[in-house]
Amino acid sequence: TIMKIYDISVLVSHGTPTWPGDPKLKMNLASSIARGDGANVTHLDMGAHTGTHMDAPFHFDANGTGIEQLSLETLMGPCRVFDLTDVTGNITAAALEKCDWRGVTRALFKTRNSRHWAKDDHEFDKGFTALAADSAAHLIEKGVELVGIDYLSVEAFGSKNHPVHEILLGMSVVIVEGLNLSEVPAGDYELIALPVKLKGADGAPARVVLRTLK
Repeated sequence: TIMKIYDISVLVSHGTPTWPGDPKLKMNLASSIARGDGANVTHLDMGAHTGTHMDAPFHFDANGTGIEQLSLETLMGPCRVFDLTDVTGNITAAALEKCDWRGVTRALFKTRNSRHWAKDDHEFDKGFTALAADSAAHLIEKGVELVGIDYLSVEAFGSKNHPVHEILLGMSVVIVEGLNLSEVPAGDYELIALPVKLKGADGAPARVVLRTLK
């Protein structure tokens, strides 16, 4: 049988929405064959949380570890995609209780957010589906080591504090944000999620794929 690969990374371009206040993507040719240079060389200027990316503990903890410290063992392996597209508002512990957690160490949540990537929306959606604070505690209880969501944050927009990030990162749970799960059916996959190895950084862009198990 041929294993199918789903690329669940967002295509990063000038139109890709970014978190309000984060650096905007700038991408241009510093050296250009068309201008007579010997090669094309792209100059990139972007925030670490652009497009599909991962958070390190340092994102919300001044003494936290950087993105290069994440364990490759956690970033690759069996993963379950949960279809929560019918959830309006944020994902609560009550919504997670209805899910099958048997054998799950890596969880990705497919929500109504994925429609934005499918439609190539360029506007930031302040009303995106995020994780409610009680769901973070529920995930810790279940022993989950990696959590992914299909918009730019696991935390609701406008949160005065950051309980979801603090609970998850405080327990060394890897957070993957900005996934496009629009084409992915719920079920079990192999996850490969590799962030750029930036020394001491609070986060990094990542290429994330799922591979069917058979």
